[in-house]
Amino acid sequence: MEVPFSKYGRVFDLFPELIFILDDDLRIVDHNESVARVTGFAAKELHHKQFLQFIPETQKKEFREVIGRLNDHSFALKLLKANRSEIDVEVQVKQLASGKKSFTVIMAKDVTSEKQKELDLLRFSNVIHHTINPIQITDANGVMVYVNPAFELVTGYTKEELIGKNPNVLRSGKYDPEFWRGVWSYILSGKVWRGHLENRRKDGTPFFSDLVISPIVDDNAKVVGFLGAHRDITEQKVLEEQLVRSQKMESIGTLAAGIAHEVGNPLTSISSLVQVIERTTSDQSAKEKLELIKSQVNRIARIIRNLVDFSRPTTHASQPSDINKILKDALNIVQYGKKVMDIRFDVVLETELPSITIVPDQLQQVFINILINAVDSLDGKPGEIGIKSELKGEKVIVRITDSGKGIVEDDIDKIFEPFFTTKEIGKGTGLGLWVSYGIVRSFQGDIKVESKEGKGATFTVTLPAKGM
Repeated sequence: MEVPFSKYGRVFDLFPELIFILDDDLRIVDHNESVARVTGFAAKELHHKQFLQFIPETQKKEFREVIGRLNDHSFALKLLKANRSEIDVEVQVKQLASGKKSFTVIMAKDVTSEKQKELDLLRFSNVIHHTINPIQITDANGVMVYVNPAFELVTGYTKEELIGKNPNVLRSGKYDPEFWRGVWSYILSGKVWRGHLENRRKDGTPFFSDLVISPIVDDNAKVVGFLGAHRDITEQKVLEEQLVRSQKMESIGTLAAGIAHEVGNPLTSISSLVQVIERTTSDQSAKEKLELIKSQVNRIARIIRNLVDFSRPTTHASQPSDINKILKDALNIVQYGKKVMDIRFDVVLETELPSITIVPDQLQQVFINILINAVDSLDGKPGEIGIKSELKGEKVIVRITDSGKGIVEDDIDKIFEPFFTTKEIGKGTGLGLWVSYGIVRSFQGDIKVESKEGKGATFTVTLPAKGM
């Protein structure tokens, strides 16, 4: 039986698509070479066989229903290979007539690999959507096109606030433009970049990421986007910083006892000698110089006392204490100073706070140190200092806020280090906040500072409500 394509020779063998020619009974009367190549069937296994034999049982009924209705329209179908595996094809059906006979031409495009890609993409999408690690995807220009729920949770932004934005909305300002140009150049070359970054959440608080940026390439190896996979290491960074501080404090505490001993005795001798000279001279110029010596001796003595207080194991017993009373007592002490005349104190204390187990005098010293720093930050100008206590979960939180000159960004990380001070030489020892940090940590608490230059500062002391 002659079929319509016979007059064209075997030109249709050149087609990459699978071409079947069926008679009225849907038997295969001809096919091109792509059919045998893709399915693995020999020509004799195909000739005059029912086309339905090569369709999975689940699709035979559907195929019978649509085969007569479709012409020049495509639909999805599965075909069985010689090894009984299945391939996905996109089928087009044409009805042709040759003399008194009619034929059905089925042209099937193998889309198995495309289907697999779609399936892989679906699986990948499902994985990144549900992973606990924050994930972001950008286009080739670095504009975010996708963020997963974990990314929203960590950053505090919704996906609606992030999609269409550049990731620099999260930048902390810790890295110069040259750093970012280096990262951008590296990933544009198709390489995977990895490093630790400090970013900022929507509320301004920092979070640290172990970040991997992987280029996304198309079939032509062209970079079409980037996938950023974050691992939140904020807690790890905080613990590392606390460990460094603890080690530093332990080392300096050990050194403090030796310094106090070696310096204390000569200092006592100098102080006694000054007093003797003061009593025996009437020279006013000499007396002024002796006063200067006394002020410097007193300054050294204060430093030594702070060092000794830090290094010496406390002799005070911990006891259940009323944190609001401690705050009020500290404020009463600070308010007697001349510098506070033009300062308004806004005190908001939560009633019925639970008792916390601490050494009251030590915690009072912490609050005094913070309040004195708040007063000093105003430089004798009118201003406001806020004092607030509250209970959050199992934590008692105290915030002391001032409207002073604030702290420059580069100094924030150094504020609790020993001998670091922003005050003029001779007006601060740089030990008050360091000692305060050690006291709060000894109560299993934490002390932090938030500040912007020119916009005041907030010191937050957090203590366990159940005590030690």
